[in-house]
Amino acid sequence: MTDRVYLYDSTLRDGAQARGVDFTVADKRAIAQELDAFGLDYVEGGWPGANPRDDAFFAEQPPLKQTRLTAFGMTRRAGRSASNDPGLSALLEANTGSICIVGKAWDFHIEKALEVTIEENRRMIAESIQHLMKQKRELLFDAEHFFDGYKHNPKVALDMAKAAYAAGARWIVLCDTNGGSLPHEIAEIVAKVSKHIPGTHLGIHCHNDTDNAVANSLAAVQAGARQIQGTINGIGERCGNANLISIIPTLMLKLGYKTGVSAKKLQQITELSRFVDDRLNRTPNPHAPYVGSAAFAHKGGLHVSAMAKDTASYEHIPPESVGNERTILVSDKAGRSNIASRLTQLGLKTEAKSEHIDELVALVKERETQGYAYEGADASFELLARRVLGHVPEFFELLSFRVTSERRWNAKGELVTLSEAVIKVMAGKKKAMTVGEGNGPVDALDAALRKALSRQYPILKSMRLTDYKVRILTPQEGTKATTRVMIESRDRDGHTWTTIGVSPNVIDASYNALCDAITYKLLHAGESPREKAPRAA
Repeated sequence: MTDRVYLYDSTLRDGAQARGVDFTVADKRAIAQELDAFGLDYVEGGWPGANPRDDAFFAEQPPLKQTRLTAFGMTRRAGRSASNDPGLSALLEANTGSICIVGKAWDFHIEKALEVTIEENRRMIAESIQHLMKQKRELLFDAEHFFDGYKHNPKVALDMAKAAYAAGARWIVLCDTNGGSLPHEIAEIVAKVSKHIPGTHLGIHCHNDTDNAVANSLAAVQAGARQIQGTINGIGERCGNANLISIIPTLMLKLGYKTGVSAKKLQQITELSRFVDDRLNRTPNPHAPYVGSAAFAHKGGLHVSAMAKDTASYEHIPPESVGNERTILVSDKAGRSNIASRLTQLGLKTEAKSEHIDELVALVKERETQGYAYEGADASFELLARRVLGHVPEFFELLSFRVTSERRWNAKGELVTLSEAVIKVMAGKKKAMTVGEGNGPVDALDAALRKALSRQYPILKSMRLTDYKVRILTPQEGTKATTRVMIESRDRDGHTWTTIGVSPNVIDASYNALCDAITYKLLHAGESPREKAPRAA
């Protein structure tokens, strides 16, 4: 048995079933690329043919270097041949290297839900896998409700798993679909199954309905399974799925297993957790193990005094090993190491002096109290840091803008809403005034601003706004609430970056985020700063 455990992320499908979660295509692309950069082995992109969003995602797949993008579907339908099943055809058309299909493993579901015989279900599994493998795809089989089925009729459940393995599936994934099993049950059943199917071909997929999904997944690994399926931050239907953010550091730091995630990449797991939350407009759980803002927070008193001499006995791991930080709640130095690390990642550490770091820590804290959140706005943080170091030239100067919206009936009798933005800027030595129209005030403002600057900076024609999110930060203030806007931009080379703006006025917050997005693009494109006109005497 190898001590290598393979990690399979199903956030983009299982996570999408969570209440309040609604991925855009841009979200799915961005998250897939983050998971790839982090080092996960598999990323399940969705279910081809299930909805237009998943179809659009597979039609324009993000470039991945390490991760195997996987399409999810089900076995052929009863009464159809595998070659004539539209679901299997959609899986092949998704053109992914790996395919995961789900099939029934509980005799109750086979006979009552599918209304087929046990033998027919076995053929559905085997024939589906064999058909897909003819197209040179790696196959995974999710044995749905496997543990419930095994408890009810071990022979049938095991036969379904063995049929998938004999047909050539690389991974046989045992699913605790209703999340009702406990760790000792998982360990016992996985150990028995591994006598028939090698553990190097067994996976585990757990739901969290008893708050045991992480423990169940680890129990399966210790019993022999070598693949874990889960989601980032445990998002999923009902109570969620096994949380990979908790599983990965436990596997690596506590149990000593190898994964596709390096120790260096593990230091980015806090950033990954918060990135996904920000994409979904979710507030990160401050008490999340390993990555929560309170995971290594220590309050004043005897505890803190003792930590000055000994931190190891008060923390189960060094917080830096998972990219988090120790917080002494009465200390004004909390966050300094994290800022220094971010500067190193940006290549600015050698240029930053101690006073720069202290100034940046204070500035970030001040802005966070206003509502900024830089974990998911990498471009805005970089600009903030560079401004402290004096490295951001002025490319343009805003003089004023005005945004109006009109709602009216058009000549066809249709109710339409149009927005118009008028903006005045100094680009170079000249004042520019332009008008932009859009299907909303932000779209109009973006159009006007880039039109005003494109003559001076033609490269701006290659960038576009790809995602826009607003969060109300102070809902108790009603319509006067402070809003946070996050904007994702993309250029024709596929580079994406995220910026942030905060203001009681949503248009003002949007402009701040747009301004950062354009400035970031011009800075990294190496454009020259504007030449200012001499001031009148």
